[in-house]
Amino acid sequence: MRLIALACAALLAASLPAAAQLDFGRLINRAIDSGKKLNEAHREYTTEQEIALGDGIAAGFLGAAPLDPDQDLQRYVNRVGRWLALNSARPDLPWTFGVIDTQTINAFAMPGGTVLITRGLLDRLSSESELAGALAHEIAHVVKRHQLSAIQSAAGTSALTDIGKDIASDAIDRRGGDVLGLKKWGADAGLEMLKNGVFLRPLDRTMEYEADRLGVLIAARSGYDPYGLAAVLQMLAQSKGDASGISVFNTHPAPEDRLAQLEGFMTANLDRYASQPQVEARFRRALSARR
Repeated sequence: MRLIALACAALLAASLPAAAQLDFGRLINRAIDSGKKLNEAHREYTTEQEIALGDGIAAGFLGAAPLDPDQDLQRYVNRVGRWLALNSARPDLPWTFGVIDTQTINAFAMPGGTVLITRGLLDRLSSESELAGALAHEIAHVVKRHQLSAIQSAAGTSALTDIGKDIASDAIDRRGGDVLGLKKWGADAGLEMLKNGVFLRPLDRTMEYEADRLGVLIAARSGYDPYGLAAVLQMLAQSKGDASGISVFNTHPAPEDRLAQLEGFMTANLDRYASQPQVEARFRRALSARR
C-alpha cells in the first residue's frame, strides 16, 4: 500500500545524517534573491513536484500518527475516496486515503492526492454520505491546489518551487532522468514544513468555503446525498469542546459559518439531489469492528 511506503519514507528521512539534509537556508535565500513573484512560482509547480511534496508531508504525518490497524477499514475508506476522486477534475492523481489512529477530530489533504482522516472524526460520522462529504471537501482542496497556494504565501517558504526545480534539475542531470532526487526533495521539504508548522496553518477562509462548495458537487456527482457534508458540519457545531490537539476547530472556520455559506448554494443547486443514498448500513458494517 502506498501509505505504508510513505511511512517507511518517514523513517528513512528521519535516519539521514545531518550532512545529507538539504541546506534549506542557503537554498531559500538563493531562491528569494531571484525575485520571482508568488503567482509565477505557482505556475512553475509541476504535478510531479506537487506529488513529491505531498508524499513528503504525508510521510511526516505517518511518522507521528500511525495508521489505524484495521486493514478492512483502510480499504473501505480508500474505495469511497477513490470513487469520489474519479468524479473530480483531477482523477489521474495517485489518490490515496487513510485513517490515522488518533481521537483528534480532523482531516488533512496533502498536495498531490493523499488524504488522511482521523479515527476521532470517523467515529463521529453516521453514514457513508457523511464520510463522502468530509473526503470530498479534502479532495476539493487538492483539485484547487489550495495547499500549494498557502505554502507559497507562508513566510519564508515562497521559494520552495524554485528549490524543487533546482534539486530536480540537478538530480536529472546526474542520474539521466532518475526521479529519486525529486522524491528526496519532497521528503525533506515535507518534513521541514511539518517541523516549522507551515503546513498546519489554517487555510484562507475563502479556500475553505470554496472547498465546501466543490466538495458537495463532487459528492453529488458521485451519487451521494450532497447534504452529507452539511450533516458533518452540524455534528461539528455540536462537538465543540470534545476535541483536543490539532483539531478541525483550529484549522477551519466555525462550522456555523460554513453552514451559512453553504445554505444558499445548496438550495439553489443541489436540492434535487438530496434523495440520493446516504448508505448508512454499509458504513455501520465497515466501522462495526471497533465500535
